[in-house]
Amino acid sequence: MRVLFIFIFCSINFVCSAQNKTASIEPYRIDITASKTTNLIFPFAIQSVDRGTEDILVAKASGAENILHIKASKDSFPETNLTVITKDGILYSFIVRYNNSPERLNIVFGKQDSAQVQLSGGNHQMDQMEIVSKRILLKRKMFAHFSDQHSEIILQLQGLYISSDVLFFQVSIHNRSNVSYETESIRFFIRDKQKAMRTASQETELIPLYELGIPCTVLAKHRKSIVLAVGKFSVPDNKYLELHLLEKNGDRDLGLKLNNAQIMQAKQM
Repeated sequence: MRVLFIFIFCSINFVCSAQNKTASIEPYRIDITASKTTNLIFPFAIQSVDRGTEDILVAKASGAENILHIKASKDSFPETNLTVITKDGILYSFIVRYNNSPERLNIVFGKQDSAQVQLSGGNHQMDQMEIVSKRILLKRKMFAHFSDQHSEIILQLQGLYISSDVLFFQVSIHNRSNVSYETESIRFFIRDKQKAMRTASQETELIPLYELGIPCTVLAKHRKSIVLAVGKFSVPDNKYLELHLLEKNGDRDLGLKLNNAQIMQAKQM
């Protein structure tokens, strides 16, 4: 009986000790506003971003994989959170609050503000996405009717492919004007079909996992092809996906709209 008591007592101590060893990371607190952009600068490229609510807007900086732009979608919102994982397998946790006049707009983070996580695939996944993207650039176009035009600039979806649960968008930019076209970025949004007036709270932004060929400059009378990789997703019936091309220092922006049925036409690579 005494032996059984000792065994139970040791087991309880072991469980308690294991529980006491549980570690946690203290979230970093940041203030943002709707009138200014806050820049979060990480030591490595951004792998994924998760927002607590759509009250905050996020976008990777054009040409800088380690900088995340963050902004409030409206004046004032309840406290929420933000999680960022970088490509070296580090997780950063944030509590986000609204403030009309944030004290800091450019914030640099190090590993002391983070926690180590295990990425699925790691650098191997990045290598695979680069290989698949380069193969897609050589393929003939699948579609002829997904296009948008503005001021002699044509944005066209040429192909849509899937490999290892990653969607690859093959896009071309045709500059038929006499003025070169410098791209800022291509952004992906899931938006509400029913609302004529767009509001930030009605859209979700998808951050590409990999981009091949952008940003770029499309010379006059020339064409460029690019490939963008996005983690697999589906679009509800009352929403649509928009690929939004932005011109750097210009207003020749274009957009392509796709519904879920069209996205499901992606070909297996």
